[in-house]
Amino acid sequence: MQLASAVDPQLADLSNKLIYSAMVVYTLAMFAHMIEWTFGSRGAVAVRSKEQSVTLAETVAAADAKAAKKVTVTVAAAGGGTTTLTRTAVAGEGATVVTSGRGADEEDGPGAAGTNERADLAGRIAVSLTVLGAALHAGGIVFRGLSVSRWPWGNMYEFSCAFAFAMTAAYLVLLASKKNVRWLGLPVVLAGLLTLGIATTVLYTDSEQLVPALHSPWLAIHVSTAIFCGGAFYAAFIATLLYLGKDSFDKRIAAGLTTGPLGTSASIWRRLPAASTFDKLSYRINALVFPLWTFTIIAGAIWAEAAWGKYWEWDPKETWSFITWVAYACYLHARATAGWKGRKAAYLALAAFACWLFNYYGVNIFVTGKHSYAGI
Repeated sequence: MQLASAVDPQLADLSNKLIYSAMVVYTLAMFAHMIEWTFGSRGAVAVRSKEQSVTLAETVAAADAKAAKKVTVTVAAAGGGTTTLTRTAVAGEGATVVTSGRGADEEDGPGAAGTNERADLAGRIAVSLTVLGAALHAGGIVFRGLSVSRWPWGNMYEFSCAFAFAMTAAYLVLLASKKNVRWLGLPVVLAGLLTLGIATTVLYTDSEQLVPALHSPWLAIHVSTAIFCGGAFYAAFIATLLYLGKDSFDKRIAAGLTTGPLGTSASIWRRLPAASTFDKLSYRINALVFPLWTFTIIAGAIWAEAAWGKYWEWDPKETWSFITWVAYACYLHARATAGWKGRKAAYLALAAFACWLFNYYGVNIFVTGKHSYAGI
């Protein structure tokens, strides 16, 4: 985008209306997700795939009538809420049934096979509303930039709008990649709403031009990668929290207790995938995004040299960006070399995200430095 001195108030107003419209649609999506969570099944997976289901029907039909009567497929709920399929012996050549309802990498929970039809419909509606909300959200960001003919992330309001969109986009990309992560929809939409709520009430600033130091192509490169990293780190953070909750629930069930962590309903935790699923998802996202966060810091240093004449001055923003990098590096190193998994690794991941969160909100609001020129 080319820089311009004038501000188009009509485009700025349109941007605000699109952001508010996106918030309304996200709210409806949140309610639809809540309906799915409330009335959905416990994630029972009847068969591994449609092909196996067809095979089961064909082979049973091929068996003699007497043997076919002996076929039973039982979904048995395990202590942690996972499901398996068992069978009785079937006479007759070629008569086979599926002996396991889910593999090690298969997931249940909202959006899984076996979900209540009405709840599944609510989930599909929620996804559709989320897509619509994301489209309106993207329009609001684009028109904010067009109103001043620059990249639309020059202050905390604009960054927050882009950050909330990155969270939603990361979720939709995971969903489009055939991963059963619809259970991630509720926390993502809720967090996006909270972020936009803070942005529009506390952090809002009128559309205006930037100080000369920000007039650089590195604004698009450095800040856009930081936004993407933030959205991905948040998705990993949610997966980590859910892992800790699910792991605690499994332990409580093993101990004979009937409620989930913090006294929540056990049925809610049973609808979630296995704890190991959350653990692996968090690790994979953090490992994937870490190189991009490294590039973000390098790009910021190059921009600093162009704007201030020095690559690094230990400005509070630079310092906490580096601290965040070290925290995630320790987490990944512990997972890769020390073999840390489970709760110890999860606590490291939470600490790393806390560093990122403070770098974003805490440093920008409470600490004065060279990055304070953009204002709130």
